[in-house]
Order: sequence, then C-alpha cells, then structure tokens
Amino acid sequence: MVDSVWRAVRGTGTDIVVLHGWGLNANIWTPIVADLAKLGRVHRLDLPGYGESPWPADRELTFANLCELTLAALPSRCHLIGWSLGGLVANQIALQAPERLHSLTTVASSPYFPATPEWPGIEPHILHTFAKQLSKDFKRTVERFLALQSLGAPHAKEDIKQIKAWLFAKPMATPAVLDAGLDMLASVDLRPQLAQLEVPLLRVYGKLDALVPAAVADHVSQLLPSTASAQHQYLAPRCSHAPFISDPNGFMAALQPFLQQYAPS
Repeated sequence: MVDSVWRAVRGTGTDIVVLHGWGLNANIWTPIVADLAKLGRVHRLDLPGYGESPWPADRELTFANLCELTLAALPSRCHLIGWSLGGLVANQIALQAPERLHSLTTVASSPYFPATPEWPGIEPHILHTFAKQLSKDFKRTVERFLALQSLGAPHAKEDIKQIKAWLFAKPMATPAVLDAGLDMLASVDLRPQLAQLEVPLLRVYGKLDALVPAAVADHVSQLLPSTASAQHQYLAPRCSHAPFISDPNGFMAALQPFLQQYAPS
C-alpha cells in the first residue's frame, strides 16, 4: 500500500509531510518547498486517488480508508501539515496516531466543513452543486472550485492560473475519487473528538476565505484542549483559501517558529 502513494522528498533532518486539498496534488506546495526544506526533510504526497497516487482497486472510497492509506505512507514520526481536505485527513491522523506526530498544522481547514446556523462553513448547496456537475464535466467543475478558493485574494487571477498549471501537470483524479472527496467534505465531523487532541496544533486561516470562514477559528478554539500547545493560531490578513500561495512569506513566518518549538530534541 505504501508504495502506491507518490511522494517528492527534499532536504534533510526532521521529517515534514504536507498534504494537499480536494481535486489537487502535491504541486500545490511549490511556493514554500524551498523554505520548508531549510527546516527539515519535506515529503510532498499525492493523496491516495490524486495525482500520481492511484486509489487501490480493492479498497472502498471512504474517509477512513483515505486516512489509513495516508498514515501508512508517513515516516515513522513527522510534523504533519494539511491544507483544506488534507487538513481534515491530518486532523484524523493526529487523533488516531498521536505518537506518529511531532506536531499538526491545519491550513484553511475545519473539523466540519458545511455551514449550519451555529457553525460557519461552506454553504451545503455549493457542495451539492459541484457534486451534480462532476458527472457532466469534472475538469470544468474542479476549475470552478479552484476559482472559489482564490476569491477575494489580491492576486486571485494569477493564483488561479498558477494553481491550474500545477493541477494539470499531473493526472487528474477520477470522477469517483472527486465525488467521494466532496462527500467527505460534506459529511465528516471531527468536532466531538477535538477535546482529545494530544499533539501541538497550529491553525492557519485566511481572513478572506470564502470556503472556511475565519469566524470558524473561535468555534474551534472552544472545542480544543485548553493547553497552550493546542492554541497556536495565525490569521493571514490578505489571503483567501490558500495563504501559502497568496502570501508565502507571511505563512512561513507563522509556521517556522511553531515547527522549531516542537522539533524533537
């Protein structure tokens, strides 16, 4: 199973693993790979089913299996960084196997993505619309989702153009994988488990994010353990859903001291 997960490795030292979001691949981390590699050995994974990581034919397309396959592909211990859907996967891994992580960083992610009257998030009709459109034109549907991710960012057009180039440089995920991923975003709820989180956590949000509103930060804070290690947070001021693309310098300025604080002695 491990061999089926594609990775690119750069740098030396403490292992740092980055996980991308829905519809994308490991290329999305290009803006910060060089800086991350100064802090340790960076592993960029294509999540199972995405890019160059085929989904195993004998495994059902479920969130539990996605997390299990991803966990099996991790180094023995690492800093784990997950963006959007990748943050949901990383969060589950931290809850399931805390002994495998030095720290957890979630970027523009949430323990529960859909909006409700009491919880900020993605309007359910948006996820429903994308799910309906996937079967008609899945490439165009993914492109529309990318446009939503950059909404409000100062360089939105440039960001979208670059993200599309990274996306189409690798094989596209199949409609079945994409549909299952949307279902995960619409249904997985890790909120009841957050109080059990044991690993140091940094949460990064984009102030202009239309998919994971910055308002979710306070709601998540109330669910986390009250320990100092669980309450690291950074709000990227001029960024939407991909702060490491919109403002890589600001993103690294928040991430670097956190990784160094919780590096193995």
